Parts: sequence; C-alpha cells; structure tokens
Amino acid sequence: MKLCTFQSRNDSNGPARVGLVLAGEAEVLDLAAAEAATGATASGHFASMLALIDGGEAALAGCRALAEAPRASAVLPLDGLRLLAPIPEPRQIRDCLVFEEHLQNCLVTAEKMTGQKGAIPPVWYEQPIYYKANRFSVVGPGHDVVWPAYSSIMDYELELACVIGRTGVDIPAERSAEHIFGYTIFNDCSARDAQLREMAGQLGPAKGKDFDTGNVFGPWIVTADEIGDPYALAMEVRVNGERRGGGNSRAMQHRFDAILAHISASETIHAGEIVCSGTVGTGCGLEIGRFPEAGDVVTLEIEKIGILENRFVRR
Repeated sequence: MKLCTFQSRNDSNGPARVGLVLAGEAEVLDLAAAEAATGATASGHFASMLALIDGGEAALAGCRALAEAPRASAVLPLDGLRLLAPIPEPRQIRDCLVFEEHLQNCLVTAEKMTGQKGAIPPVWYEQPIYYKANRFSVVGPGHDVVWPAYSSIMDYELELACVIGRTGVDIPAERSAEHIFGYTIFNDCSARDAQLREMAGQLGPAKGKDFDTGNVFGPWIVTADEIGDPYALAMEVRVNGERRGGGNSRAMQHRFDAILAHISASETIHAGEIVCSGTVGTGCGLEIGRFPEAGDVVTLEIEKIGILENRFVRR
C-alpha cells in the first residue's frame, strides 16, 4: 500500500488527512472519510499517519478493508490534493552514511574545495554512522526548499528512508524487518559551505543541515510488504529534467537490519521514527562538483516508491 498525508490544494490551511493511494496513482482514498461512510465507530487509526502506524496490523487491516470497497464520496483525484510529508512531524529522524561511493566522491571534492585530504576511517566499515536531524523542519513533495541566508552552496541528497512501525530496544538484526513499517524517499538538503566549515571542528553537522525546509520526505510511504526486497531499488536524481546521478540500494555497506540493531543497542527506538540510508553514490552535487542553482527543480526517484520533486529558491 501507498499511504500519504494530504490537504486540499485549494485550502493549504485545512486539516491534514491520511489517504491510501489507489491503483494507477490518480486517486486517493480519504481513509477517515471512508471509515465514517461505513457507519462504524471511528477507530482513531486514521487521525494521522502516526496514529495509523501506532495502530499496527489492525490499522493496516482496516486500510485493506476500506480499499476493497471504496466509498465514492471518499475517493479524491490526486491532482486536486497537496501532498505533505507522509509524517509531517516524525518522532525522530536519524540519517546514516552507508554508501561507500558517495563518501569516496565527497572526500575527493572536499579536498579540492579545502585543500585537506581525507580518508574513510576504519570505523565506517565496522558500524553504521549516523546523526539525528531536525524533525521540526520537515516538508513534502512540491514544497519549495528555501536557501538559508548564510549559505552560498546548496545541495540535494538522494536517500532511501525506512519508517519504524514497532517500538523496540536491543533489536536483533534478524528481527529488524518486524520493526519496519515501510519506505519513503528522503532529500537531505545541505548547505555545503556551512557544513564543510563546521565539520572541521570535529562535531556536527549542524547549520549545514539544520534550516527550515531542509528535510524533505515523500511522496508517500510504501508499506514494506509492497516493496519486497529494499536492497534492489534503482535510484536516480534529475535537475531540471537532466540526469545528474544515481545508483542502487544494493550498494549499502550497512543495511537496515544492521542499522536498527546498532541504533537500538540499549536505546529504545519508537514507532514513527524515520531512519535514512545516507546518499547513494553520485546522488548529490558535491560528488560531481555541480550544485543546484536558485530556481532549479530537483527530482528524486526510487524504484517501487515514486518521485519526490522540489524547487530550490532564494528569499
């Protein structure tokens, strides 16, 4: 299933609602409206995407039942809707760095920009490396990414993200799939000049990543059962329609099973968190020495998930 959060395109101040994207991706079933149309007592599962995730298998079963006989009054044309980030305010965002090609390419470009030669440290191969992102600066497809005033060099980053569906601690790698609700696309927007400057201080990233509209997710969450194998997904980035790079999720040095086992060691991870893969090789401008300009439209595409598209703007 493809699950989205939406508003009416004509009412950006209206309530956010949860929908099921129907076959063909031209229509969306308003799940709360569909449930109400059955005359059943509201379950509460469709009040928000977090409520749906918290509802577990019962909520997913409810989605399937409503999809089998959708009420016409609850079916909306997708082109009349404004998609938001699937989880507008996640409980946590953690972003990893698991594609070796990306890291190697960035080190080469960073050396050209700063004159400082770097190498991949042994710990990168030994365990997943990650940081926590700002969960309050999340936007969705079609939303403008606003260039931070302190930066001259902005960048996009193409990443695969998994959504946690079950709370747990000390999760064995072999049981990690039980804790994954689904997958979405992440554009980890980066102020590269700020990031390169602050990372020299051996801490961060901070303002290289933390600015309003900097974390872009979408267009929806595809449930894990529909994705099947998450380690065989083609990934591509285009700028103004021109292909700039991409790769495949099979190149992940550490996969989500190892990532969740590492993160959950003596630390509870919660349903509604998002864990991101880090950038696929050639999935950002820094790797190829070619950055987006103000007004450019950046399109990220991942097989079986869809397309996440946003414009970069200066204000």
